[in-house]
Amino acid sequence: MEPATQQTPPATRGSLLRILGVGFGLAAVVGNTIGAGIMRTPGEVAAQIPHAGLFLAVWLGAGLYALLGTMQMTELTALVRRSGGQFTFAQRALGPFPGFFVGWSDFVSVSGTTALVSIVIGEYTGALAPALAGREAATATVVVLVFAAIQWVGMRWGSATQNITTAAKGLGFLALVAACFLWGSGQQGEAPAPPVMPAGLALGAALVLALQSVIYTYDGWAGVAYFAEEVQDPGRNIPRAMFGGVLSVMGIYILVNLALVWLLPMGVLAGNTFALGKAAEVVFGQLGDPIVRVIMILSMLSGINAYHLMATRVLFAMSREGYLPQGIVRVNEGGTPTVALAASVAVALALIWTNTFNQVLALCALLFVMQYFMSFTSLFVLRRREPAAPRPYRAWGYPWTTGFVLLGSVGFIVGVIITDTRNSLYSLGLLALSYPLYRILRRPV
Repeated sequence: MEPATQQTPPATRGSLLRILGVGFGLAAVVGNTIGAGIMRTPGEVAAQIPHAGLFLAVWLGAGLYALLGTMQMTELTALVRRSGGQFTFAQRALGPFPGFFVGWSDFVSVSGTTALVSIVIGEYTGALAPALAGREAATATVVVLVFAAIQWVGMRWGSATQNITTAAKGLGFLALVAACFLWGSGQQGEAPAPPVMPAGLALGAALVLALQSVIYTYDGWAGVAYFAEEVQDPGRNIPRAMFGGVLSVMGIYILVNLALVWLLPMGVLAGNTFALGKAAEVVFGQLGDPIVRVIMILSMLSGINAYHLMATRVLFAMSREGYLPQGIVRVNEGGTPTVALAASVAVALALIWTNTFNQVLALCALLFVMQYFMSFTSLFVLRRREPAAPRPYRAWGYPWTTGFVLLGSVGFIVGVIITDTRNSLYSLGLLALSYPLYRILRRPV
């Protein structure tokens, strides 16, 4: 049982509401994770590993890595219990500037993702409704503003919307998978020859690249960390939500890819950027494409709601700790940080209308991976510095599992630098510029 001081606080300035349960935590992880990546990544992986068994093994292996990462994030989230995402870990363990860097880069990357996903929703909507074709930015703006209005009413509305949209997403994917197995008849007819299977060192390199792509698709396992102080009975519910969320994502991804391998020859799957659409076409004919587009729109709407919630909490937490102007910490009666919400929406809309979200996300790729490196490092630091701190959950296999995912994040950093050296250099320049920005914005608390 939680102590009396951990009951729901009053809705005053600077105060969030402790009203969230396990259901919302599951929805936050699943809604934040499953998006447009599941459309494109299977084709990319099949092009690198054109072997059904190894193809499925890559998805399973990446899921296990995500599960190990979740173990570390669960310990940190249940220990720190402060809304704001990975910023809260770095700020407590590594100090002011590392905390600012993680919060700043996290906010920018989430805002860029909000803009990108809303534009993709506009593109999919235009394909379904020709009257909206060519009006992607306008559609994206409506989507961003509608979900911002829901958030503005209060966290009860925001959490209910997250639960509903995520449930619709999950049911949509499961229904599609069931249709593939029930009404599909397996691989039939002639198909293009699959790419040549690599061997030796080339196979090892292909496996690494494929794992990297799939692990990015799994990213989102830290979703509950953005709302830690708003979760009821956090010592019990945070681990349940985080593990339940990542296992749900694993289950959906494995089922989806089993269905793809069942229906599509590797020669068709390899390189296909709309693999689910192709599978649905096999089952439903001409209706397959619109069915998948509807499912993906539902999937991405859940993501937009989650991104609004996440970006808002990052700004709120940074303001509360003195890294941003004090007014950003204001919270309305519904438990929504309204100034932070307005600021995050403004940034997302600016990225949409200036068409700069792809550039922002490219520049944030390296910074994004560095956030995980700093979070896993934070767990080592806090275990050593605060050995007696209450930990409702302790990461299984520490320090070995923690060291493994930490080395994995180092590998991803190296991979990003090698595959996108130009943007990585720009990212390092942004990191250098973040220090004077930190000095200018930081204020006494």
